[in-house]
Amino acid sequence: MKPDYVAPEYNRAALLTIDLQRDFLDGHRYQIVGTAAALPAVTRLVKYFRQTRQPIVHAVRLYKSDGSNVDLCRRGAVQSGESIATAGSEGSQLAEPLSPSPETALDTDVLLSGRFQAVGSNEWIMYKPRWSAFYQTALQSHLEGLGVSTVVFTGCNFPNCPRASIYEASERDFRIVAIEDAISGFYAQGRAELEAIGVRVLDTPTYLTLAGSQVVGRE
Repeated sequence: MKPDYVAPEYNRAALLTIDLQRDFLDGHRYQIVGTAAALPAVTRLVKYFRQTRQPIVHAVRLYKSDGSNVDLCRRGAVQSGESIATAGSEGSQLAEPLSPSPETALDTDVLLSGRFQAVGSNEWIMYKPRWSAFYQTALQSHLEGLGVSTVVFTGCNFPNCPRASIYEASERDFRIVAIEDAISGFYAQGRAELEAIGVRVLDTPTYLTLAGSQVVGRE
């Protein structure tokens, strides 16, 4: 039998949430339609990973008001006064259901320096300067240091940041699961493209069932 090099190793998995910040929720000025609808599924996964003491990383955008760290496609808007996930703003904070506690707030100095902000047992927030969570960040070394082989993707707006991050995870030989009901903007052609590169596309109930058969809660 041939080895299955892309099969998820659920007991060596980390959960990655991408850009699940208040500015991007439905009803907010910079809403990404469908993001609020994905939150209940993401919240179920976050609770599961906390219960099993598996790693969670929340990747966020933080734009400086002078536009100096903003992608070129949005830089002009920010320099003209648009406030999009501005560092220190209410809109830049994690969506409330994902925060470990009501007191959890982004430490912009830590994050913009490239360091990971610990917000719980085996849980961190990180800043990503561009679409991919791996671009000019320490995410790969962070996950490898934790013994992670499998990255479980959730988050905001599949065509942009989740897709870019998934492809870069594949380039780094991580096993990958994309949770279709926990990613806004997901669509059928994207599913086919991911499956063609070995990504497992699952919904939340299926993931929890499969993982539950392998993962032992950690002390």
